[in-house]
Amino acid sequence: MDFHSVGSDSKSLEDDKGSISNSGSSNNICNGHRNGSPDSFFDLTGQLKMPLFGMDIGGTLTKLVYYEPTNFDEFDLKERETLQTIHKYLIGNTAYGKTGIRDVHLEMGNQTICGRNGKIHFIRFPTAQMSAFIDLARGKNFSGLASGICATGGGAYMFEEIFKKTVNLTLHKYDELECLLKGIHYIDRHNPSECYYFSNPRDTGCSEKLPFDFHNPYPYLVVNIGSGVSILSVRSKTDYSRVSGTSLGGGTFLGLCCLLTNCETFEEAIELASKGDSTNIDKLVKDIYGGDYDKFGLKGETVACSFGQMMSQDKRKSAKREDLARATLVTLTNNIGSIARMCAKTEKIERVVFVGNFLRVNEISMKLLAYAMDYWSNGSLKALFLQHEGYFGAMGCLLEYLQLNSGLI
Repeated sequence: MDFHSVGSDSKSLEDDKGSISNSGSSNNICNGHRNGSPDSFFDLTGQLKMPLFGMDIGGTLTKLVYYEPTNFDEFDLKERETLQTIHKYLIGNTAYGKTGIRDVHLEMGNQTICGRNGKIHFIRFPTAQMSAFIDLARGKNFSGLASGICATGGGAYMFEEIFKKTVNLTLHKYDELECLLKGIHYIDRHNPSECYYFSNPRDTGCSEKLPFDFHNPYPYLVVNIGSGVSILSVRSKTDYSRVSGTSLGGGTFLGLCCLLTNCETFEEAIELASKGDSTNIDKLVKDIYGGDYDKFGLKGETVACSFGQMMSQDKRKSAKREDLARATLVTLTNNIGSIARMCAKTEKIERVVFVGNFLRVNEISMKLLAYAMDYWSNGSLKALFLQHEGYFGAMGCLLEYLQLNSGLI
């Protein structure tokens, strides 16, 4: 990604931006500290240092949340000039080079922070291209206004020194799972259409996306699918724990697809998978039993052995890129779904929320997860999904930035 190159458009998953208000905020600050509720940030009234950013620097993608104030005239001349330079670059484009994208469809308008009204924007780029963002931060004089950025993810540690030396910006590091939950709670509360599920998950022909009221969610399980997977049991805003995880996540899917199909991007891998047939690669129950395995309720179409057909030299020779991509996607998704179901059973939780950039442009996996949760639990588990997928950690960091600059800590 070249942040100095300017693109003019990008495809969005949806075009359903809405107006979001902050009604319902309550004062949750006690003795100078929050009690964990994201609402408490919006009772702050101090003049915060701009620009307002939150970053989640993951192993594969970096997610950036940027708050754009509506009225630049509220700032002094020097501050206004720098802000307008940053704003013109970030908001004047929806694509930055070949791989940096501003997800316009996720923009949240009418957000009031510290008495100022504005919009929250969501930007992503490959972490491998972090040097380009650092060059941008230096060129646009980010440090002329702020002394630091709140960041989470492993990259907050990896890039800490270079941010300080090159841009004179301190990366204030925060726990990624705590930021994830704060981001989920805030965005869901201020985006009425955030949470959804698939109706009739066992009948893909009749299945459709429907809204789900997530305002009183506890308890629930969060399955965060990034490069790897972390699973959290959440019983309140402050009572949560990591109960499981796996190294086989979205990064595994992309890495294997690059190896097996010579694709280069996540979008290309998903496009290949959408055209493939995994049954040409996987060995099914019917390939072993000749039909269903009735004793244990296993349908003949159930995968018995992922990539099992590839033991045959003839099958390997006839394997298509599209089929390999689809089988890789199904293998990773089934593994994640199986672990999530076992965790939900152990924790005695019926709501399972799947988030993370693995689900971006990836309805195949979402429907597979919805099917798996419903089928293997006999309808007792519900798979839930969120529109902002992989941005919750970065949103949580933006909230932490407000706290850091409020003088409350």
